[in-house]
Amino acid sequence: MLNILDTIQEWIMGILKECIMGNLNGMFDQINTEVGEVAANVGTPPAAWNAGVFSMIRNLSDNVVVPIAGMVLTFVMCYELISMIIDRNNLHDFETFAIYKWIVKTFVAVYLVSHTFDITMAIFEMGQSVVQRSAGIITGSTSVDFATALGDVSAQLDAMGIGELFGLLVETMLLKITMPILSLCVMLVLIGRMIEIYIYCSVGAIPFATMTNREWGQMGQNYLRGLVALGLQGFFIMICVAIYAVLVGQIGSGANLHAAIWQCAGYTVLLCFSLFKTGAVSKAILNAH
Repeated sequence: MLNILDTIQEWIMGILKECIMGNLNGMFDQINTEVGEVAANVGTPPAAWNAGVFSMIRNLSDNVVVPIAGMVLTFVMCYELISMIIDRNNLHDFETFAIYKWIVKTFVAVYLVSHTFDITMAIFEMGQSVVQRSAGIITGSTSVDFATALGDVSAQLDAMGIGELFGLLVETMLLKITMPILSLCVMLVLIGRMIEIYIYCSVGAIPFATMTNREWGQMGQNYLRGLVALGLQGFFIMICVAIYAVLVGQIGSGANLHAAIWQCAGYTVLLCFSLFKTGAVSKAILNAH
């Protein structure tokens, strides 16, 4: 009778081990692939990320937004001229040099509006150069060897009882469901950042039209800070990925399979949370609202 029960128990344990190994097999591959491609995605300039979307955004900026920015610029510069005249005691203390200064400011404002798209792309190129330089240091660490972190799984499973195996099966099933979701979150952060860049570029002419005015210039200055923040966000994303790779690499040889699995999963959740926060951190550093 005992032999029959032992045989049944061994059969059940064998099924549990196979299920656990099946769940662990490739569990972290998808998230590892997404993390490994972060450097390439973040380092891709807007023009190369999607040529069709980039062309559409440029056409919208040149043919729709720039004419509106021209009207805004006309209003802003007329308002500044009137304010300049009134400030000098209604022309009683007016200086001719002020007119020349106003003409120069108008010329600069017209140049900014007519070359807005090129200026915004230049700002992002500067940000991409920082990302690409950091990628040379970080890229080698983005591929995480989870097999090393988890250790010899088969040997650890052989040492477990049926109850512990069942609990581990539930854990691995839960993680097998959540890992693709976390991988999707990483992808959404990267795509969302690029879409935000396109949105910023599409309407840049309007805030640029206010740059040369003292009262209205805060709009353009905040827009410029937002542009730089988006470029700097790519660098922060690279830092998050590098920290994640180091943390997972320090888990150890997986002496405790439960702890190793949950540490890997916990660091992955932390990575996703950190990636979502990079935009807010970048804007906070540059005081962009």
